[in-house]
Amino acid sequence: MEEKKKKKYNPYWKKNKNKNKKPVTEEKNNVTQAEQDDKKDFEKKKVEKHSEFKKAKKQNTVADLYEEITPDNEINEKYEVTEEFPAEYDPTKKVTVIGVRYKDGGKTYYFDPNGLELSMDEEVIVDTSRGMEFGFVSVPNKEVRMTELVADLKSVIRRATDEDRERYAKNKQLEEKAKKLWYQRVEAFGLVMQLVDVEYTFDNTKLIFYYTADGRVDFRELVKDLAGLFHTRIELRQIGVRDEAKLLGGLGICGRPFCCKEFLKEFAQVSIKMAKEQNLSLTSSKISGNCGRLMCCLSYEQKVYEMEYATFPKVDSLVETPNGRGVICESNFLTGKIKVKLMDADRAQPAKTFTADQIKVVGMLRRKETEEPSEAEDDNK
Repeated sequence: MEEKKKKKYNPYWKKNKNKNKKPVTEEKNNVTQAEQDDKKDFEKKKVEKHSEFKKAKKQNTVADLYEEITPDNEINEKYEVTEEFPAEYDPTKKVTVIGVRYKDGGKTYYFDPNGLELSMDEEVIVDTSRGMEFGFVSVPNKEVRMTELVADLKSVIRRATDEDRERYAKNKQLEEKAKKLWYQRVEAFGLVMQLVDVEYTFDNTKLIFYYTADGRVDFRELVKDLAGLFHTRIELRQIGVRDEAKLLGGLGICGRPFCCKEFLKEFAQVSIKMAKEQNLSLTSSKISGNCGRLMCCLSYEQKVYEMEYATFPKVDSLVETPNGRGVICESNFLTGKIKVKLMDADRAQPAKTFTADQIKVVGMLRRKETEEPSEAEDDNK
């Protein structure tokens, strides 16, 4: 590459470099007395603000943020209790509630019995966010603290009458007819949706279809068609396989009805780690329920396992035994037995069994990484 040509020096540049600059003496002479006074006032205010900022910054203690109330500035006004903080919301106060379930295996909701003494499985009409509903008492009258309630209590309207039972039975017949029309219309629109359950509200203002599908389904045209057939509000709810098992019910591998159908209020979070900690077989068919997910009962004893694992001697712990020092090779807190291999014993010698009272944990050990001989070395031997 060719080198860049250097520009020749021109002495004229240096002469005209400071041509337009004014001397410093001229600038000072041109400043008026008023401008100088303004500048001094500005500097003075700047110093005062800085000192106030420093003074405020020094208030680091809580005592600096408060002042003592004297009789002169004490407020003597009496405040009335407003609707935002009613007296009945005392956390220590107990209220009488009942539990109501709308269907078998459904979630239990708490209501104010409204002075009624209700027994188990009694039929009632309750006030809900979507209107009146027909339900069954799942929890009879009991007292609970205000802190245990999640939301405001709705009240029980009345015990179910014969007319209410007839209307409830009629709604069940309408639900069966709705199932047949569902299959026809879904097939006509060419949608892949498996119907699980149909529910009519007690006042017939809404018809709810519960279905399962592999992914999202565009059912807008289907909703319009169903609304024209039933002349009521239509709602389609996509649910998961666990909710499907809860609605349909069945028998588990233990021979008993599904826990979610019988007594579980909400699904617990279950992981494969629970099966590992409980020394269960990791075969999918043995730890999975009929829904294809991990069984909910894996979480029932998990807290006990976690507590025992935290206190019981662990595997690879260095312990003192009556026969000498050894390392734990197997630990089972359910039986209370611990198998220990003595440090001085031969590798082929079987481990000895002790209880937790007979040993004392001294430390932890880690297995050494032994390098296996290569094939070339085996051939040389």
